[in-house]
Amino acid sequence: MLEDLTRRGDVLTLAYHVDYWDYIGWPDNFGRREFTERQRQYAASFGSTKLFTPQMVVNGQEGIVGSHEADVEQSLEGASLPLAVALVPEGDVLGISIPANPAMGRATVWLVTYLDHADVEITAGMNKGKQLAYTQIVTGRQMLGMWNPASGLAMSVPLAELKLDGKGGAVVLVQQERKGLPGPILGAALVPR
Repeated sequence: MLEDLTRRGDVLTLAYHVDYWDYIGWPDNFGRREFTERQRQYAASFGSTKLFTPQMVVNGQEGIVGSHEADVEQSLEGASLPLAVALVPEGDVLGISIPANPAMGRATVWLVTYLDHADVEITAGMNKGKQLAYTQIVTGRQMLGMWNPASGLAMSVPLAELKLDGKGGAVVLVQQERKGLPGPILGAALVPR
């Protein structure tokens, strides 16, 4: 379903692989402890202690079972991002422009890199012998700066720092926090290739 959503063009998808299933015999080579911690933080932000897979988090505001297609579609119908993020390659740098919007609170600007696709053979555990197609696999996440709702943000990032090798891409996200936990995503844009 994640692959189908990615192809739609009106949805930006990212897959943060967790590591808490590694104990059952086959460690996910894309799973990371920091992504498991991020899922825990989202659960706390939603007022829950439950972690589950597959989970989809829509715009940082709602966690739903990622295999329940009707629930995913319903959540996406009402989803929108109120803040425009403009990304313009300018020679060897990426120009990032995010307008002011005094009606909103401060937010963090993140760069998230991902691998487009990987076919992975499962060698142990309950999926032993299967080959799974992974998509939009997050490979890194770094803070670029803070967005100020009163003044907006204009900055440049050297394209070489994105470390894209033709097999992946990057996204710029603007996300608020709630009491130190992940909150609403206000804006997002794919880095042009």
